[in-house]
Amino acid sequence: MKESVWGYWIIVFGLGILGIMLILQNYSTTNEQDVYLIKEITDAALGDSLDLAHYRKYGEIRIIKEKFVENFIRRFSETININKNYKISFYDIYEAPPKVSVKVATVTGSFNVESTQENYAVVNKIDGILEDAHNSKNKPSTYFPDRTGISSR
Repeated sequence: MKESVWGYWIIVFGLGILGIMLILQNYSTTNEQDVYLIKEITDAALGDSLDLAHYRKYGEIRIIKEKFVENFIRRFSETININKNYKISFYDIYEAPPKVSVKVATVTGSFNVESTQENYAVVNKIDGILEDAHNSKNKPSTYFPDRTGISSR
């Protein structure tokens, strides 16, 4: 009987620690994590929004603007921290050659400093360019570009 009680308390203790870790993770996301998240999402959304029919017909890399915005917002909403407020702005979305500029502002909660209410935003700007690493004249018919260049400011 003694051993089963210890086993019960070890399981309860483990579940308690797991719960505390999940709560602390929600409050400990940093700006660096947001930057990498935005880079990965931009890269994936660029890949998902490629216009395959246009590429097969003309051999030119092109994206679809609306599809990029839809994919970016869907992926971003699936992976963000629910405890923060985000404002997403899209600038310079070019279909051919594919280039996107995305600005994501993370708004902090309001707080009082000497009887004035303050609000701050951390802004991340990402520029993504889809590049073809090979010469377009020498590529096989099954080749499709898979290189993106993402830069942040």
